[in-house]
Amino acid sequence: MQLVILKKPASYFTLFAAKTYLRKMQATQTMKEIVQQKWSKRPLIISGPCSAETEEQVIETAQRLAATGKVDMIRAGIWKPRTRPGSFEGIGVKGLPWLAKAKQLTGLPTTVEVANGKQVEDALSFEVDVLWMGARTTVNPFSVQEVADALRGTDVPVLIKNPINPDLELWTGAVERVAKSGVKQIGLIHRGFSSYGNTEYRNAPMWHLAIEMKLRYPDLLFINDPSHICGRRDILLDVAQKAIDLDYDGLMIEAHIDPDNAWSDAKQQITPERLAELIDSITWRKEDVNSEEYHAALEKLRQQINHLDDELMQIVSQRMKIAEKIGEYKKNNNITILQTNRWNEILHRAIQKGEGLGLSKEFITKYFDAMHMESINHQNKIMNS
Repeated sequence: MQLVILKKPASYFTLFAAKTYLRKMQATQTMKEIVQQKWSKRPLIISGPCSAETEEQVIETAQRLAATGKVDMIRAGIWKPRTRPGSFEGIGVKGLPWLAKAKQLTGLPTTVEVANGKQVEDALSFEVDVLWMGARTTVNPFSVQEVADALRGTDVPVLIKNPINPDLELWTGAVERVAKSGVKQIGLIHRGFSSYGNTEYRNAPMWHLAIEMKLRYPDLLFINDPSHICGRRDILLDVAQKAIDLDYDGLMIEAHIDPDNAWSDAKQQITPERLAELIDSITWRKEDVNSEEYHAALEKLRQQINHLDDELMQIVSQRMKIAEKIGEYKKNNNITILQTNRWNEILHRAIQKGEGLGLSKEFITKYFDAMHMESINHQNKIMNS
């Protein structure tokens, strides 16, 4: 008996390939739609391990996060730029298929950090949905430009973390470079700044800088990263709540199935279940409400503030005129502008009086430092006129 092998016509394989391609395109299109929905959602919650360690760890973390119903995107560090050599620097490209599988199992979009052009290409080849630029990249315009060049021609959303050092121009420059590459969807992540002598936080939040950046780009997605600000899990809720009170659009919080034994940043990670509890504990506030009574009361109080601000400006102007007269006396008697003892006396008195009025030492110091510098500028003009 002769074995007969039936061959399928070439058209069959062409049709099969076309159907396979079509299914893949439909899945890609569906995920793009999901990403767009998540990007517009408020609050946007991103969570996942600091580092992808093993396939099992990535998938279990993703599934447990998805089960909470609180998470919109899964994050995982694939490449980990560390401050000093010898630390775990990421699993590398082999972790990207794990993240792809986690997305397939949970239906949640994925996001990873990229620091150079090759990492952008690798991440996109495994269909990572959102990329983010880390603080150590944002601080270097050459690295930012390399990433921006690699993004040219893509339609992937990009999140940009603040630079390590407190420099808003570097952060702004990163936004401008990425925008010029053609990226349409750009978001910002506030993860705190390196600060000498800071002990309470791993990275000082410096909220005033984040607020200034938010004012510069009011239309960009703006989320907070309590994990990197805190560096420890016990104060995550406090920082997350403050961010929401300041009208941030969402949070990125690290979660791990076994935080204490994580390969990196163990102290700042929490379990997926604890993440759900934290999210539920936050008081979620609105930017506005549709209430005439509320708006009328608010407008009345704002008018009072406007009136006080006008009076304050008048008083400051009068103070500067007195400083100019002092400058004339100093000029006529060849006396230096800076009088250290007198300044220390003013500051000490202001701090004592301010604290009694409910004003913090930090505010009083910054306010009077600014006032002092303006007085010096006025006196300098007098001295050199």
